Amino acid sequence: MEKLICDFCGSKDSEKNPIISGDKACICQSCVSTAHEIMVSTNKDPEEKKEIATTESKVTLLTPSELKALLDDYVIGQSRAKKVLSVAVYNHYKRIFKKVADDDTEINKSNVLLIGPTGSGKTLLAQTIAKHLDVPLAIADATSLTEAGYVGDDVENVVTRLVQAADGDVKKAEQGIIFIDEIDKVARMSENRSITRDVSGEGVQQAMLKIIEGSVVNVPPKGGRKHPGQDAIQVDTTNILFICGGAFDGLEDIIKKRQGGNVLGFNQEKKTKQDEIELITLVEPDDLVKYGLIPELIGRLHMIATLNEITEEDMVHILTEPKNALIRQYKKLFKMDDVTLEFTDEALLEIAKLALERKTGARGLRSILEDVMLDIMFDLPTYKEKTITITKEVVLKEKQPQVA
Repeated sequence: MEKLICDFCGSKDSEKNPIISGDKACICQSCVSTAHEIMVSTNKDPEEKKEIATTESKVTLLTPSELKALLDDYVIGQSRAKKVLSVAVYNHYKRIFKKVADDDTEINKSNVLLIGPTGSGKTLLAQTIAKHLDVPLAIADATSLTEAGYVGDDVENVVTRLVQAADGDVKKAEQGIIFIDEIDKVARMSENRSITRDVSGEGVQQAMLKIIEGSVVNVPPKGGRKHPGQDAIQVDTTNILFICGGAFDGLEDIIKKRQGGNVLGFNQEKKTKQDEIELITLVEPDDLVKYGLIPELIGRLHMIATLNEITEEDMVHILTEPKNALIRQYKKLFKMDDVTLEFTDEALLEIAKLALERKTGARGLRSILEDVMLDIMFDLPTYKEKTITITKEVVLKEKQPQVA
């Protein structure tokens, strides 16, 4: 009698792998076990399977108050902007990871527009959120972007940077954050559509619409123009949070004009900084359209947060209070050489004044400190077990630091 043969895998009947015969068909024990495993996997709840598939890329969901407390540790002031960003981030990741049974209502994502002067903390807010949620972050400058086919970066290259930030993990990138800075610099040249092509202005805004709203984008893994002929990667941007930032210089005049105020003329009262701060908080979508953003783009940036210009007092707090404050960093560097570093209150105030004069916001603080500390750090190893005190005169380069 001939040995039975499995019609599925071709194995012969044996003690270790017996074969069951039926009507004109045979199957071995090994194939039966494999079929059973496939059927059990197929019958699992879809949500359960999805949870398993996304376990590695799932982020720790913090409440809005926890997110704001986190931002408070790293960013000074800007309370309103922190609240807006915290709520937007919480709602964004909640809609991805929390599912409500028997409800097919689809929740759209809320992208964020941050409006504030240079150095007010727009980029730092996005970086802090991304770092502590452990999600990839890509930062792009809108001024380097152009419409496809023109000199510059394609808008899709921003998504490529996010995939690279996720170490090539597309699933992780699809839950990341993209921060596009200087969005005000791609405002179209006038409120009316231009006859000539505005490839770095309105053209960029049009190109951004699709990826911000959410769609499957084909992106080259190393960027499009420098590495042609690559196999494209498909990335779904539906669950990518977009945060756009810009200074929007002159927006206050548009708001004032809408409110009936006089922008030009000899008799108008001089605006104070406080007046400008209060005006910018009254921004409406129509003001942004007049500034030069297209309505379709504004419609995809649902949450608008305004940041105040940093004051002298804020500058001092930025130097000393955040977990990564510059003064703390320098003290740690000195401690590594067994040297104690101290700053007088007058020295900190003078550094803040110099930074304000440069009109670069908090960014100016590091370059000022680097300049002040250069000679001291050059000779740092020779000051072992001593205390160095930085005074106002040292900042102004009128005296040498006190060593005790």
